[in-house]
Amino acid sequence: MKTENQNNTLQPEEKEIFTVPNLVSIEFIAMIVAMIILTIWSVSLDAPLKAIADPNWTENPAKAPWYFVGLQEVLVYFDPWIAGVSIPILIIVGLALIPYLDPNPKGVGEYNFRDRKLVITVFLTGYFLWFLLIVIGQYFRGPNWQFYWIWEDWAVHKEADQALVSIPNLFGSLILVAYFGLGTFISKIKFKALYEKMGTLKYVTSSVFTLMMIGILLKIVLRIFFHVKYIISTPYFSI
Repeated sequence: MKTENQNNTLQPEEKEIFTVPNLVSIEFIAMIVAMIILTIWSVSLDAPLKAIADPNWTENPAKAPWYFVGLQEVLVYFDPWIAGVSIPILIIVGLALIPYLDPNPKGVGEYNFRDRKLVITVFLTGYFLWFLLIVIGQYFRGPNWQFYWIWEDWAVHKEADQALVSIPNLFGSLILVAYFGLGTFISKIKFKALYEKMGTLKYVTSSVFTLMMIGILLKIVLRIFFHVKYIISTPYFSI
């Protein structure tokens, strides 16, 4: 009996709770509070309705609703079919692949940052990147969709930026190969245990999607601060 009692004391205490009703009830209350706040906010603010559309006069700058301004801003950095079609499709495909690419069994059914630091960090980076595009398009794009710092006056129209330059295609191709190749190789070394757990195909797929997401941020930096228009420019596509 003494041995059995000692063994029992050594067992860790279970601290699991049921999702229903413990978690669901909290989420339901949070949803109601959020709806009340949004309802009061929407009633207290006037809708930004403007004058009736005039076919003889186009607003400058003409902006989409705020939730589409980020997509409109992406058009500055890439060809329309890349910005408007390819990138949204890649975002959807990337999100759909997460359950198949994530090999970490920890954190399943739990809400914590400790067990999924890398995955959550990558996801939040992409999440905030989208809102960064919205902020740039909404508050920093003035007449003719030119970039205006917050201290610059929109009444002074800027001419189209003639200082933009495109990197020669050969050099740009080498940059892209080095970016994706070295990025995948270096991350493989840094996250060796993760690579061995995922396998080559899953790891390379995850790395390519992550590097493409970071690449959009780098392209924004190149365009705004270094006036680089395209890394590769061809009659068929420009990135």
